[in-house]
Amino acid sequence: MALWKPDPTFYASPRDAVSAPPEKLAYVAAFDRAAEKPDAIAVLDVDPGSASYGDVVGWTDLPHLGDELHHFGWNACSSALCPYAPHPHVERRYLIVPGLRSSRVYVIDTKDDPTSPEIVKILEPDELAKRAGYSRPHTVHCGPEGLYLTALGGAHGEEGPGGIALLDHTSFDVLGRWEVDRGPQYFAYDAWWHIAHDVLITSEWGTPSMIEDGVVGELLLGRKYGHSLHFWDLRRRRHVQEVDLGDQHQMVLELRPAHDPTKQYGFAGVVVSVEDLSASVWLWHRDGDRWAATKVITIPAEPAGDAASLPEVIAPFGAVPPLVTDIDLSVDDRWLYVSCWGTGELKRYDVGDPFHPVEAGSVRIGGITRRTPHPAAPDLPLAGGPQMVEVSRDGKRVYITNSLYGSWDDQFYPDGVGAWMAKLDSTGGGFAFDERFFPHGDAFRGRRPHQTRLQGGDASSDSYCYP
Repeated sequence: MALWKPDPTFYASPRDAVSAPPEKLAYVAAFDRAAEKPDAIAVLDVDPGSASYGDVVGWTDLPHLGDELHHFGWNACSSALCPYAPHPHVERRYLIVPGLRSSRVYVIDTKDDPTSPEIVKILEPDELAKRAGYSRPHTVHCGPEGLYLTALGGAHGEEGPGGIALLDHTSFDVLGRWEVDRGPQYFAYDAWWHIAHDVLITSEWGTPSMIEDGVVGELLLGRKYGHSLHFWDLRRRRHVQEVDLGDQHQMVLELRPAHDPTKQYGFAGVVVSVEDLSASVWLWHRDGDRWAATKVITIPAEPAGDAASLPEVIAPFGAVPPLVTDIDLSVDDRWLYVSCWGTGELKRYDVGDPFHPVEAGSVRIGGITRRTPHPAAPDLPLAGGPQMVEVSRDGKRVYITNSLYGSWDDQFYPDGVGAWMAKLDSTGGGFAFDERFFPHGDAFRGRRPHQTRLQGGDASSDSYCYP
């Protein structure tokens, strides 16, 4: 339904978003690794003044088994105000929720009862395959002219290439493949843009067979996973340039561009270096008339102590890799949060000078060997680690969940990854756990929590077209 005025949760600029009212609800994708229960969207109360603060207050089961919900997004966001393809009268109402294993896509309405979201449409795998030639949908971003849905695999059992499907804003039908000329791009993962400059960036993980049963050691040591960034002409949908980070830097995952639309830089997280098990964060930026990428953060592996305590996949190395599996950039472009899922650490960096990040605090929770508890439950060792990280629009609240991907959870945490979510309060002086907010265990009804989306938008959901 069209609105007479733009949705109040659309913001012309990052400055407007930062000054907007805080979120009161969080939506969390929760999946059942055993595929014996349906995956679900859990709704959490994140209003500190509420009597049910920190509790799961709503729940929507999906109708099928084995979807493995992963990265989901809003149907519309602040990019609807962009001048070249404006859609100011759509509303931020629906969650677009892909199943990474099933290749289904769910459209879930949050408007009428925000704590009981309703499934209103299901795109079956054959529609994505037939209309776009893709499978294994991974990430959703709301663009001004449609919904961008990245996918890891090709259609009809083909491994690839992966790429981007475009969905209609209103009907949510699959319009088709986004790419007109993909150039050398084959692997897919994330996609983001510098929307005011007609630039799109994509990153690389691997094909479905390379990831669905866990990390394949031979492929990792053979440097076969993705290790490049790709730059595209957003308007013409054509590949412009590939920037190879070096094949030792395996799995280039999350992309976080500057929110300021006048800037042309952003950060990319790399899971692991096969040379020393370190993880890294890279800055992409303009270098004359070309794109370049510079490593600006290196996080070393940690000695394991007792190598016998390590899971089989990393036991030969005698160390614990950080495994940077998510990063998030605050809306004011000041703070970069880096999830080290292997060591169980969330790091915060001051990136006011993006070429020279300065570490500005860290917290420990979970970890392959440390099993650090949450301060609210000091006697409960935790598995998993900070994985998906989401930051509120004003940058004051940081939410983390602990599950990465079912088979990878089992590989790196073979005794069980558990289920927990935490929140940190972030200020210029530091950041620390909110001891009132720790949903865990049975709160997620036997599912594993993955990504979080915040009511009204968050740091990784919106693009802004005005400075």
